[in-house]
Parts: sequence; C-alpha cells; structure tokens
Amino acid sequence: MCWDSVSITDLIDMGCCGCFGFLRKRHRSLMPLRGSGAPLSQEFLLPENMDDADGIFYNGDYANTLDGSDTDLQRPSKRSEEIISDRAKKGLICREVPVKETRKVIVSEDNSGNKMVNEYIRECKIGSGSYGKVVLYRSIKDGKQYAIKIFHKSHLLKLRVAPSETAMTDVFREVAIMKMLDHPNIVNLIEVIDDPDTDHFYMVLEYVEGKWVFEGSGAGNNLGESTTRRYLRDIVAGLMYLHSHNVVHGDIKPDNLLVTRNNNVKIGDFSVSQVFELEVAGHRFLPRLLDDNDVLWRSPGTPVFTAPECCLGLTYRGKPADTWALGVTLYCMIFGQYPFLGDTLQDTYDKIVNSPLIIPDEINPQLRSLLEGLLCKDPQNRFTLRVVSEHPWVVGDEGPIPEYLCKCRRKSSA
Repeated sequence: MCWDSVSITDLIDMGCCGCFGFLRKRHRSLMPLRGSGAPLSQEFLLPENMDDADGIFYNGDYANTLDGSDTDLQRPSKRSEEIISDRAKKGLICREVPVKETRKVIVSEDNSGNKMVNEYIRECKIGSGSYGKVVLYRSIKDGKQYAIKIFHKSHLLKLRVAPSETAMTDVFREVAIMKMLDHPNIVNLIEVIDDPDTDHFYMVLEYVEGKWVFEGSGAGNNLGESTTRRYLRDIVAGLMYLHSHNVVHGDIKPDNLLVTRNNNVKIGDFSVSQVFELEVAGHRFLPRLLDDNDVLWRSPGTPVFTAPECCLGLTYRGKPADTWALGVTLYCMIFGQYPFLGDTLQDTYDKIVNSPLIIPDEINPQLRSLLEGLLCKDPQNRFTLRVVSEHPWVVGDEGPIPEYLCKCRRKSSA
C-alpha cells in the first residue's frame, strides 16, 4: 500500500516537557507554558497529518536549568556511539548481518523517468517524520521494497534539541542504536547512505506494509481483546529485548507500531531512543531490567503518551516511562480513545499527573488489573515488562512471552 500522506507526529510530538517549561513545584501542579499567551489546541497533543515537519526545537529557557553545560544527565545521548563501539568490541552486537554503509550517492533516473538513488527506484512518498520524509523505493538488485528515511544534514545541524546537541545528533544516535538490534519485532535497518559531498542522509529500512492507524474516535476504533492481546505480546517482546540491552525507545505509540502481512507487530522509529551501558562481568553481560542506569532528562515522545513523572521533574527513568506508554497504547487498543487528554497541552499533563484512571465496570477483571498496573502513576509501583509478560490476561492460551535468545545472549551464555 502506498499513500501520499500518513498520520505522523507534529513538531511537538518529538518535544519534551522540559523544553516547554514544565518543572516540579509544590502541590503537584504544573507551571504554565513560558512564552505562550494562549492555550494550545489538541492538534498539538496528538499525531497529525503534516508534510515534512521540521522537528523539535531547543528552548533557551532550559539552559538556565542546566547552565548550558554538559552534565552527567546528558551523557547517554552524547555517548551512544561510544557505548555501541564498546559493545561491539565485547561481541555484544546482536546483528548477524551488519548494516551496509555506503559513502557515495548517485542520483539518476530509470528508463521511465523515475528518480533513483543508487540501486533504489523511487515509487512514492509514504510519510513524513519530525526530521525528514519517508519514501518507498524498490531495489533493482533484489526487487524488494524498502522504506527510506531522507534527511537534510544542513537543516538538522541548525536545529538545537539540547544545550549541546542538534537534531543530527538524534539521527546519528538512531542509526547507532539500530546497528546493534536484531529482533523479529523490531524494524530492521538495512543500509546507511551518507555521502560527505552531498547534503542528504539516507536510512534504508525494511518496508512493513501496514500499520494500525489510531484516530482516537472511540468505539469502532478499538481492536477487541483477541487482536489487542496478539499485538501487545509482540510489542512487549520487542520492548523486553530493547530493555534487556539497555535501550529505551522513548516514543511507544500506535503510529510507531507497524503491522506485517502476517499480522505481526514491529516497533519502529528510534529517533528519540537512548542507549545505556550494560553491566559486564568478565565476558558475560548482565542485562538489568530493574536497574537505575536509565536516567534521562529529555522527556520522551508524544504528550498524550507521556508518563506522569516526565511531567513533574527534570529527570526520570526511561524504562518505566516506556512501560507507561505501553499502557496508554493498550488503553487505546481496547477503548479506542486516550486515557488522559485535555483541551490544552498543560491540561493534558495535569490530567496525566492528577486525574484517576477511568475503566468501565464491565471490563474483563484481568484486563483491568493489567491496565491499572501499567498506568500506575508511581513508577516504582508500575508493572515491569517481566510482570506484564507473565500476566494472566497476556498469557491467555499461549503462555508467558518467551525471551528472545539473540546473538549476544547466545555468545555470553556459551
């Protein structure tokens, strides 16, 4: 399927609560938006159809909090390449086939006048992201379709996303993270094309044919328990894999969950993801699902999927924030609407922090238990992915979600 415009995030989707001035204060209330005299409409809270949104922007007010300096809280985003390199040296990269790296771009046309980039023939645009566009191409070598994310380097280098980072930093981090990943429920990065003599940067990704387009329209937009359970198991399997490798996705939501022809779900879009160091003992790495090594300061993803703790302070734990977003996604799948949504950005954050979770009385008791555990406002008491994978509603007739025995796990256990 090919379309000219798909449901994507607007520029605030990639933003962070901190960048909009939401800091901790007494009585658990939220500060008003700095520099904003009028309330924001719901279009800034939800995914929207926009063409080539520019991305996130650094709000200079935030420098007053960080003093514009490099702090320990910034290290995960600044050291991603170093962490990936260190894991590669220790043999802790999961990929069986390395990502192809190409340093030359040849732009041409085929016999029909279709644009070509190296071996790929352009078919149509399939989406826009916060930093660039996504175009469907077909390889003349293997005949397969690929989704190619296209970025303008000069443009992204001008976009400040933090005191010491540009939007290009996010793109490089996304590439570095995806270079180490190999899981059936994670979108696969095939090739990176970066010609130093051109302004374009290309990420060649496997093409997943479909997606569940969530429009928040209530009844009729829900999936039902059976389909939801199948999708959720795939999402949890992918997230468990990421977290066991100390990768925080940061933007789990329906728009980033792609559905294959076989009705399997793959997690995509790692543009705001972070990677942290693994604890290594000798030649064996020890994944720490419950560790405290995932402290972040840039709040994740899309406002309506943001965890309460991200609305209240400057730092938060990345893995529990991913789990909250999973809970919001589950709620959307079951009820066809968001659990916490206000008329403005501030109102939405207020509801996330202060409003009780509303679940209809007639809901399956096991499903109620799962939703309440995932959408627990206290991250210390929120369900972990391990608990979710063994929850009765998730287990159903299929059993607990098994952990994926990836290449680095096989190597470390040998």
